[in-house]
Amino acid sequence: MDEGQAVDVAGSAQPAPHTVAVPPGSWTGDRFMDRCVILSLRLKSIVDRVGKTATWLLVPLVVVTMWDVFARKLVWIQIFMVENFGSMFESTLLQEMEWHLHTALFCLVLGYGYTHNRHVRVDFLRENMKFRTQAWIEFIGCTLFLIPYISIIIYFACIYAYDSFVIGEQSASLVGLSHRWIIKSVLIIGMCFALLAGIAVWLQCFVVLFGKPQHRFALMTLRWPESVDREIDRVRLWVRLKKRAGMLNPRRRRGG
Repeated sequence: MDEGQAVDVAGSAQPAPHTVAVPPGSWTGDRFMDRCVILSLRLKSIVDRVGKTATWLLVPLVVVTMWDVFARKLVWIQIFMVENFGSMFESTLLQEMEWHLHTALFCLVLGYGYTHNRHVRVDFLRENMKFRTQAWIEFIGCTLFLIPYISIIIYFACIYAYDSFVIGEQSASLVGLSHRWIIKSVLIIGMCFALLAGIAVWLQCFVVLFGKPQHRFALMTLRWPESVDREIDRVRLWVRLKKRAGMLNPRRRRGG
């Protein structure tokens, strides 16, 4: 859970030192806003579980990639494996399995990356804006771009996967993978969880913008102003301590 508040999705909250006291089981002191926060946290919990589980796809992805590279350098090993264990060890099939695993991993962690604010942003502009300005940008972006765009992707991805299933699409290579509709269906699943992540962030921004400004709860893509101030104070303190120790003074360091 993000810094600032340890939140239990079931309804209990442990306010951090900087928070304002609210009734037990409440984040904002408003029942409707509390429900928005609870729904947002539950959606985030679902997206987090899927994202963390999907990271295990890295293991077969690394294994398959390493084996493919290794076998192509030592061709006799690949020939031995194909002759004794079947076509599943052929280079073409392994290469297709690599991008299948990579596609599944990428799609299933999209939402997790967003709820944990790990996607690339234009930070040199956004970080210099006021807190509510950031919240408005996030809210408008989710409303006009992220949620509608992902919804459109899901719609066309469903058509994409369905057509692939109907025609029995398979690899263009004779020795490639069959059932291409499976990996295309993963795109639908991944975009659905990315949509849930977008809705979760949208709900939080809604509460931040239209709820009571004095109350606090754990945020995803935003940071409360006092949290930023504390971090700046920590950096300034670190710089002062380093200067006192002479670690940031080149002249003094050379003199020593």
